[in-house]
Order: sequence, then C-alpha cells, then structure tokens
Amino acid sequence: MNSSAAKALAVFVKRLVIVSLALFLSAGSWDFWEAWLFLPAFFVPDLLIILYLLRNDPDLLQRRLRGGASAETRTSQKIIISLMSICFLSLVLVPGLDRRFGGSHIPAWLVVAADVGVLLGLWIQFRVFKANTFASIIVTVVPQQKVTSTGPDAVVRHPMYASGLLVNFCLPLALGSWWGVPFVLGMLAVIILRLRDEEKLLRRDLAGYEAYCRKVPYRLIPHLW
Repeated sequence: MNSSAAKALAVFVKRLVIVSLALFLSAGSWDFWEAWLFLPAFFVPDLLIILYLLRNDPDLLQRRLRGGASAETRTSQKIIISLMSICFLSLVLVPGLDRRFGGSHIPAWLVVAADVGVLLGLWIQFRVFKANTFASIIVTVVPQQKVTSTGPDAVVRHPMYASGLLVNFCLPLALGSWWGVPFVLGMLAVIILRLRDEEKLLRRDLAGYEAYCRKVPYRLIPHLW
C-alpha cells in the first residue's frame, strides 16, 4: 500500500471512529438502529469514492486530504471551516442525545427515506469528482485550473455544497431526530458564507469564471438560488 492510500484510509477510519463514538456515546446505548443504518449508508459510499479517486484521480484525492481549517490560507475561511465542523458535530450529537432522552418519534419509512437522501447526496458528490478534477476542499485557485461547466456544475455553480447540504439535511432525520433538524440552518448559513467568499476569489483569480456565472445563474438550488 502506497503512502497516499495509507493516508486516505487512515483519514477515513478516523472519521468513521469519531462519528460512531459521537453517535453511540451521546445516545448512551448501542441500541440505536437508526445509527446502525446510517453509518454504512454514509461511510460505504465515502470509502468507494476514496478508492475511485486513488485509482483514477490521485491528485484530486491528495488535494482533498489536505483540507481542514489549518490548510486554509485566509483567516475568514479558517473560521468558516471551524464553524462547519462544529455544525456537523452538532448534527451527530443532538440526534444521539435525542435518542437518549426519547424526544423524537420519527416513522421508520422516513428514516429510510432520509438514508436514501444521504446516498443521493454522496452520489452527486461522486459525479462532481468525475467531472471536475479541481473540486478542491480548500478555497484556492491552483495552477492550470480551468472552469468546469459539465456534469453537476452545469446545473448549479456549487454542486459540492448543494450535495453536502442535502446530506446534512437528511442526517438528523436518518438518525431519527426532529430536534436535530433546526441545526441544519446553522450549516446552511455557514455554507452560504463560504461560497460567497469563494466566489469573490474565483471571479478575481480564475479566468472564465465570470462568464460561467452568467451561464449558470444558480448557486445551490436550481431555479431558486
């Protein structure tokens, strides 16, 4: 196993362990069937995407592995990434606490439907990676970067954020929690801050991005915004 594969799998295992511990420790029980259903729905596609990138686009995988607040070059984005991490953690912890104290009663069909939504969001992310080798996790412009206007990028300007928002919206429902849903609004606010800041940089530094914005007017949701 080469170093890139080892690092990618180590990051994957770390995410899996952190999310699993957050879920079951906050719930105070292993008797959490919604979590047992959600974990493979989220992490199996995540692993498959990693394996695909290892084989087909290792440079993109390497750029995405360098993500995180410390990797951002501007203070504003360091703060935004930190807030995104907090929002995601809340979307995991609140449903766990909800499970512990029995606050929500979501029907099984809605839980399953939410897991399907998670799968759909991850599938869109995979489509983004196939179409756009510059889908960096860091807000920056790299040498030889070009505007991508095919695949999901032909529908909205920020399909990665749109798919991430879909996953985050479905996450608390997939974990059987109504109380977790309002925390999605925090993630939405942070994503909007991030993409607005990102667009300023891309309009300034990426040739052709201004024309792309005129061609694809919607940022996150087709025919809405």
